[in-house]
Amino acid sequence: MAETAAVMEQRKPKKSSLAKRNTERFLRNKLAVMGLLIVLFVVVLCLIAPLLTDYDPAKISLSERIQAPSSTHLFGTDKIGRDVFARVLYGGRMSILIGLSGAIGGMILGVIIGSFCGLYGGWLDSFFVKVAELVSSIPQLLLVLVLVAIVGQSMRNLIFVFIFTGWIATFRLVRGRFFSLREESFVEASRAFGISNVSIAFRHILPNCLGPVVVQLTLNTAGFILQEAALSFIGLGVPSSVPTWGNIMDAAKEIMVISNYPWLWVFPGVAIALFVLGVNFFGDGLRDVFDPNQM
Repeated sequence: MAETAAVMEQRKPKKSSLAKRNTERFLRNKLAVMGLLIVLFVVVLCLIAPLLTDYDPAKISLSERIQAPSSTHLFGTDKIGRDVFARVLYGGRMSILIGLSGAIGGMILGVIIGSFCGLYGGWLDSFFVKVAELVSSIPQLLLVLVLVAIVGQSMRNLIFVFIFTGWIATFRLVRGRFFSLREESFVEASRAFGISNVSIAFRHILPNCLGPVVVQLTLNTAGFILQEAALSFIGLGVPSSVPTWGNIMDAAKEIMVISNYPWLWVFPGVAIALFVLGVNFFGDGLRDVFDPNQM
């Protein structure tokens, strides 16, 4: 017991120094830091939307329709008098929630399936590999379009569709990592001490897979936000009554609006581009931190 305690004490500084080294490497990546700041900036603005504007994003005011940006309406108003600034802030809440929820759900599903397939192999692994190949053979946006048409338009259904189509990459990452680690000496030692396979999978092997999984989470979040915008733009996203960045763009897709009232599409477009760019910069920074070739 004394030797075990001594070993544990020796490991603590190493973990601490590794975390410190990874943090320093991340902070040296200027694009990654900028991406993190952009993401935090947009998220904070969306969260404190009630403090930044008194307008209801769904309130219609025909007497104030299509007004250019001014001190009263910072981003102007749309075709039925709704404040665009309020809609961008509240729409950001919904778009980020949809993208992040779909990415997290897909990550959890991919981690669970990949862990068991990588640990046990056999028919379970063969079955899910075939399923992954089948899903991957269909372009993701096309598959999303078909599923949305089947299950109907709602925020919940769209998140479900993103989870269903977004687990493949995480599954492959975790499965491959498990195959490379399950024969390592620390796994064999854990089995020799009678530790269950489930405990070995989720307490000993899985922590070594989290780096690439977190990077994939950021990429999926950005991708799902873009897909939500694309689906809403063609009328297959969440219902138009729900303010999202995609629905705001959808309301401004007419040629006359694009030509004469640019504030209706410029501001939500900039918000989408800025947030997705920030997420991608942040994800690239995390990838460099967790890349063993960069150590």
